[in-house]
Amino acid sequence: MAAIITARQLGKRYGNFKAVDGISFEIGEGECFGFLGPNGAGKTSTVRMIHCVSPVTSGTLTVSGMAAHVDNRAVKQQTGVIPQEITLDNDLTVRENLQVHAHFFAIPRAEAQRRIDGLLKFVELEKKRDSRIDQLSTGMKRRLLIARALLNQPRIIIADEPTTGLDPQARHLIWQRLRQLKGQGTTLVLTTQYMEEAQQLCDRIVIMHQGRILKEGVPARLIAEEIGREVAEIRAAPDQDERLLAELAPLARGHERVGDTLYLYSDDGRALMKKVLELDLPATVHRPASLEDVFLKLTGRGLIE
Repeated sequence: MAAIITARQLGKRYGNFKAVDGISFEIGEGECFGFLGPNGAGKTSTVRMIHCVSPVTSGTLTVSGMAAHVDNRAVKQQTGVIPQEITLDNDLTVRENLQVHAHFFAIPRAEAQRRIDGLLKFVELEKKRDSRIDQLSTGMKRRLLIARALLNQPRIIIADEPTTGLDPQARHLIWQRLRQLKGQGTTLVLTTQYMEEAQQLCDRIVIMHQGRILKEGVPARLIAEEIGREVAEIRAAPDQDERLLAELAPLARGHERVGDTLYLYSDDGRALMKKVLELDLPATVHRPASLEDVFLKLTGRGLIE
């Protein structure tokens, strides 16, 4: 898979603060590549450099073989952005918002109208074309942002926390639309804090923390490598750890104590859960391992301000 975006020792500073600290990655054409991390990890700073609205402080960044910098209109022409914020004009209708955006790309009026009609159908907003923005739900506004990002028929879509604040139905509809775009060959660059979203959409991810990349890989492989296949959560006081671990640790590949919960990681939880039942530990949850387990293991379970 040919790389469409390449970063080498990429850095971003705001004064003395390092938002992005010398990271390197490649994104293949036609894949969905995810940046995961807590608030302040450097995800948004990275994608803002990719779509040329924030200057690179150090290192190199190329998009479609071109250096990414704030004056590179050719990169911007190939890129569609679904921003984290709702950046729609409340004084205009749905259709007028798209018409104004089409004007920025010098799309002829007749062609712009054809694209607008098709995109409103794609995001299921045909019946809202003449509605003002303040008459739309948050989910509708998010879908309109997708339509707007597609007006210039980009090769690359950057989706910065695209489902923040949405209910499950709206989130799944947006996932469907993003999967359709990937199926059509569009490269997707996603930032998210939703682990399920990353598992649903991403071919590969990086987990960022404090401006650096901690891990990169295929979500399923990262889960298998870092956690295993299964997790047992045992609610028990810390003073029971010595007794519990003497019985359970030999049956697990790792363990972690967080507050009132002892986490045990396993590739095959049958023997582990058999022993849990023998020990009569009723306050126990047995579940498949997830990307969230990897994320919390690498970035920590405490709040990051």
